[in-house]
Amino acid sequence: MKLLAITAPYFFVEEDKIITSLFEEGLDSLHIYKPNATSTYIERLLLLIPSEYHQHIVIHDHFYLKEEFGLKGIHLNAEHPREPDNYKGHISCSCSSVEEVVVEKRLCDYVFMGPIFDGISTDSEPIFTPEEIRLAAIDGIIDGKVIAKGGVSIDNIDQIRDYGFGGAAFLGDLWNKFDIHSDRNINGVLEHFKKIKAIAG
Repeated sequence: MKLLAITAPYFFVEEDKIITSLFEEGLDSLHIYKPNATSTYIERLLLLIPSEYHQHIVIHDHFYLKEEFGLKGIHLNAEHPREPDNYKGHISCSCSSVEEVVVEKRLCDYVFMGPIFDGISTDSEPIFTPEEIRLAAIDGIIDGKVIAKGGVSIDNIDQIRDYGFGGAAFLGDLWNKFDIHSDRNINGVLEHFKKIKAIAG
């Protein structure tokens, strides 16, 4: 099962160090999602991450950075529903219904499906019942190209695997292990990720 991380929506001092260390520990992909951030700030973050990991980074905005930094690809969502003209390369997108998954999975390298569980950093609620997810798995809709998103945590990795998802996208469960106001040691996040990886297998 692939392990992905979505950045916190804000920037903070130790972010590049944590991201680099997560890649060193085996993170499969990072999605940079910084709503309303200017390209300048995202460029600064990318410059601080060793270039060897750029090929594992997907960007949700300022798509031109994909080519400029040799990134893995782009992610489509409600704010940016279409890829640029003549774009070639990795595409992923967010889906909020089983019907969307069916359609978009044919067009994308993988898709996010969610929210699957109660939000950790937000008040979002799951939009799929366990029965809907099981039926989608039985019908072959949920497979290796579908990534569970929303409320994903170390406590539900086994459930995500049992449902048949190809991966899990972590956000709050990971970044909540680092207090940007008081922490300077990033080991809390790394140790948590190591536990996640051990469970995911």
